[in-house]
Amino acid sequence: MNTTLFTASLLSVCGALAFTSQPAQDSGAAPLEFPAASPTSTLTQRVGITDIEIQYARPSMRGRKVFGGLEPYGVVWRTGANAATQVKFSTDIKFGGTDVPAGSYAIFSIPGESEWTVILNSGVNQFGAYQYDAAKDVARATVKPIALTTPVESLAFGIGDLRSNSATLYFEWENVRVPVQIQTDVVAELVPRIEAAMEGEGQLPYLSAAMFYYENDVDIDKAAAWIDEAVKAQPTAFWVSYRKGLILEKKGDKPGAIKAATMSLEAASKASGALKDEYTRLNEALIKRCK
Repeated sequence: MNTTLFTASLLSVCGALAFTSQPAQDSGAAPLEFPAASPTSTLTQRVGITDIEIQYARPSMRGRKVFGGLEPYGVVWRTGANAATQVKFSTDIKFGGTDVPAGSYAIFSIPGESEWTVILNSGVNQFGAYQYDAAKDVARATVKPIALTTPVESLAFGIGDLRSNSATLYFEWENVRVPVQIQTDVVAELVPRIEAAMEGEGQLPYLSAAMFYYENDVDIDKAAAWIDEAVKAQPTAFWVSYRKGLILEKKGDKPGAIKAATMSLEAASKASGALKDEYTRLNEALIKRCK
């Protein structure tokens, strides 16, 4: 059958199924609506400074055999229902190790018993996979599916294992979870902006900048200089002086780290409750490591 005609027929059928009965204008009644067989859903998640948005329809098992049945092995699948699932990245990323520019993509996949292929394709806004064109593939990731002990009735996407520069994008349905590693270059994105900001005037983000450099192994000397300024601005903030101790420990200045941790301990002793207990424990552990 001609693909264009087939797609048009499908859209016509879907339109009929989604028919909304309009009451007479003078009745004052709300339009008659029916529940969707595969409700639409939107997932949003920030990874570092990258915003990810996934829009998809959620089919359910309803007693059917899904993979190897409803969705055959070895055949391109829309990875959802109705329109092909779409994902949007606000910055450049790596998808399963492949560089992908910021933008919107369709997600297709090829189910397999022991191996799946997950695809990002530039052909967005298409119904199903009937017009899928492999020439428009931007990235392909070959992944091992994870067997689930508890069945998942309705298809669900998720983003987990969150780090400042990585996450796992996955979808699960029936008894299978399919994960793909997402990576972002948050250092390349942020460092030029941090450097420019720290050359400015007024209230500067000394603490945040210092901890970003510390956590991402950028420039420990700059981190130490900036955390000094943060402590000067908040000399009684024991959570700041504790972080100075961490930075000095990483720099190799153990006496300085012990001094900062001791300062934090003294300030924390004037607090109360869980916060006092937490920073007492953290500082005592830091001092022990540096002795």
